[in-house]
Amino acid sequence: MRIWRSVVGKLWMTILLLVSFVLFILTILLLEFFQDYHVHEVEESLTFEAEKIARILEDHSDIDLSLQIVSELVDVPVYALVMLEDKRTFSSSTSSDDQQTIRQMIQNNAELSSVIERQTTIKQEIPIGEDRSSNRYDNVIIIGAPVNLTDGTAGSVFVYQSLEAIEQTIQQTTRLIILAAGIAIILTTIFAFFLSTRITAPLRKMREGAFEVARGKFDTKVPILTQDEIGELATAFNQMGHQLKHHLDALSQEKEQLSSILSSMADGVITFNRDGTILISNPPAERFLQYWYQEINSSKIEALPPRFQELLLIVMETDEEQIGEVMIHGRTFVTIVSPLYSGNMVRGAVAVIRDMTEERRLDILRKDFIANVSHELRTPISMLQGYSEAIVDEIPQTEEEKKEIAQIIYDESLRMGRLVNELLDLARMEAGHITLNKEAMGVLPFMERIINKFQVVSKEKDLSLSVNTALSRDDQWTFDPDRIEQVVTNLLDNALRHTLDGGTIEVFMNITSKGLIVEIMDSGIGIPKEDLSFIFERFYKADKARTRGRAGTGLGLAIVKNLIEAHQGTIEVESNVNKGTTFRFYLPRS
Repeated sequence: MRIWRSVVGKLWMTILLLVSFVLFILTILLLEFFQDYHVHEVEESLTFEAEKIARILEDHSDIDLSLQIVSELVDVPVYALVMLEDKRTFSSSTSSDDQQTIRQMIQNNAELSSVIERQTTIKQEIPIGEDRSSNRYDNVIIIGAPVNLTDGTAGSVFVYQSLEAIEQTIQQTTRLIILAAGIAIILTTIFAFFLSTRITAPLRKMREGAFEVARGKFDTKVPILTQDEIGELATAFNQMGHQLKHHLDALSQEKEQLSSILSSMADGVITFNRDGTILISNPPAERFLQYWYQEINSSKIEALPPRFQELLLIVMETDEEQIGEVMIHGRTFVTIVSPLYSGNMVRGAVAVIRDMTEERRLDILRKDFIANVSHELRTPISMLQGYSEAIVDEIPQTEEEKKEIAQIIYDESLRMGRLVNELLDLARMEAGHITLNKEAMGVLPFMERIINKFQVVSKEKDLSLSVNTALSRDDQWTFDPDRIEQVVTNLLDNALRHTLDGGTIEVFMNITSKGLIVEIMDSGIGIPKEDLSFIFERFYKADKARTRGRAGTGLGLAIVKNLIEAHQGTIEVESNVNKGTTFRFYLPRS
């Protein structure tokens, strides 16, 4: 059944049906023509014979001689029957049955029996009954002509011939036409298959090439077998494949570029269709969605935050860009939602999501920094102003009062200078302008020298300050001694100020594969867990309880962290309220 659906089968059937239809019409026309032609020729011949016999009978007075001449002239398949008024008859047929049949047929036919009265030649094609034993005269053509003898006797001459010969001729012609038609159909089939093969062979090649292109092999080429329209089609197909490959490569490059741009963007990008379905998203946008999924409960099914959905709905309804902020998981995201157009219709929206958490935090830190600096400077400035006015107004009367006021002014000026210097040092560290002068130092002697500075203060507060280490006095490490001394001093100063009387402070030191590890552990008041992540920020103080003793500026730990990081090290803290705090820093090998 496959051939009937192919171009070869369709073309073959078309040509075959066309040739068969033409031959069928031609056969019918030829048979009709042959039948009419032969019948006409027989009629003309019989008319001539009838008139000739009538003239012979009329020209001779001897009727017997005339009939003898007629019998010599008439030959098979033509037969003659002469009927005179005096009932004399003559028939060239040797069969009396045939003669009787023809006579009865003429007598029963009103047209033929009126030949004498009409005195004209009459033509008739008369069928013989089908019940006869012989079908020799199934159809006969009879020509009747009047005869007027010289003796005044009237009669008629009937010349007749069977149509059997004509029918045999027609049958023979039909067989010849059918044979010719069969030969023509065979030749047509061969020609059709040859022609269709010539046409469909390149078409099959193009079909195979089209399937290859459909499978993604855009460099497929089909052979150009001819220079006709099919050859031009093959050329166009090859050019189409080349252009298609070129355009797809260009689209693929643009897609890769777009994907690379989206992936490398710090901002999240999400593309929506009109019903809110997400079409495209980049990694920052996926992190934004992940924050949302972590925040919502399992019972909720919102795919997007409510504020985000609200912005998206407004864009779809108003065709205008919308800007808003979304708070998720303690983070702040600024969202810009813009419409996407398809012609004049909005087909979706694109949202650009920027994580502004760090910027908001820096804004808060900046405000806090300004507030803290103002707060830290306001007290010494107020004291300097107040005591200066007291001196100007000559309020102190004795030398001791004057010295006391001058000492206060001096202490506050030192405090302001220390605050300014720490701010400058911290700014230089954060800008990366710090310079380290590293040298190999004995770790244990270096730490003992620093700890000895705090022994007097620790004894005053009845604190136990000790060193616990397995290091020998020969173990050395490379670092900037001034900077590391500043780190240890800050940490010990904090431990002394925040440890109650009778507490303990221990310093642990060790060298491992990780580097030099220094731990300063106290049994002080501790730091709340919610404050641990902020203690290395500038001016941060956990609570009022941690400011007892000598008031600090809140910059010490920020400076400590920057100094440790300048040495490529790390610092971490562990603390429990009312149980103590441990600061641990690591210094890697240089």
